Amino acid sequence: MTDKTDTFTEQDQDSLYRIIQARRDMRHFVPDTHVPEDVLQRLLQAAHAAPSVGLMQPWRFIHIKNKTLRKSISQLVTTERLLTSEALDSRKDEFLRLKVEGIRDCAELMVVVQAPDDGTVFGRRTLAKEMPLCSTACAIQNLWLAARAENLGMGWVSFFDPNELGKLLHCPDDALPIALLCIGPVKEFYEEPMLQQEHWRQARPLSEFIFTDHWQEKHD
Repeated sequence: MTDKTDTFTEQDQDSLYRIIQARRDMRHFVPDTHVPEDVLQRLLQAAHAAPSVGLMQPWRFIHIKNKTLRKSISQLVTTERLLTSEALDSRKDEFLRLKVEGIRDCAELMVVVQAPDDGTVFGRRTLAKEMPLCSTACAIQNLWLAARAENLGMGWVSFFDPNELGKLLHCPDDALPIALLCIGPVKEFYEEPMLQQEHWRQARPLSEFIFTDHWQEKHD
């Protein structure tokens, strides 16, 4: 008799695809809230279940609980936000009007750090730098989808100098902070990606990204 414990129903499949489509990069959170410890552990376990090349598991999670430390991290983000605005030239003012993070308001702040290279060769001999990063990104995506399934918002903040953040968190010199993850309750989820909602950039259809046999530039 076939074991059906690892077989998913059509309802399961529909739920997964619905969660994927409903995931949003959130910046607006309900202040003065928290995520129960058991829920947070479920999210982290989902992240830890991610695939990793050579089973290197390069992700590390630093839960920021100290309010003063969170404020210092927020200041790093503000500094980088201003530097980014200067690099955007004609779109500077438009960018500065955007809300790009929710570090001060989110219930929980998690920093994802890529651990120092452990020397893994399996699967990454020709892509030594890229494969740990891809593995860590998979863990972040798992956490993101799990958060959405728990009806929690999550936002990935990349506005920071990794060296400065690493110093602030006492990371080893060869570790690399990858993401600031803002997690917590939200009043509502955006109907569409916020950058699209704010007319910053429009998402393109899947058809433009699928090629056959070789790279094909597609033009209007």
